[in-house]
Amino acid sequence: MEGIVYRYRTGIPWRDLPREPFAPWQTVWKRHHRFTIDGTWDQIWSALLAEADAAGQIDWEVSVDSTINRAHQHATNTTRPEQGRSESQEPHP
Repeated sequence: MEGIVYRYRTGIPWRDLPREPFAPWQTVWKRHHRFTIDGTWDQIWSALLAEADAAGQIDWEVSVDSTINRAHQHATNTTRPEQGRSESQEPHP
């Protein structure tokens, strides 16, 4: 577990994980992968989250404004004008 935490905390590639004091990087990666597949990480996260919530250590307020939440141009539910029926960009006479 310490090797996995160390790797994520430092941001290093798996192959650069020091052999001492951890196991070979392949062993650490295999354990991480197995925990991901079998749901162990989800169980750990749920338990930690429930414990912190019960202790009142989580603030559930979220603030989002348009400067950080941008939608892609295709994310709207508006339709494009039909071909040949678009508005003219020329001024009216």
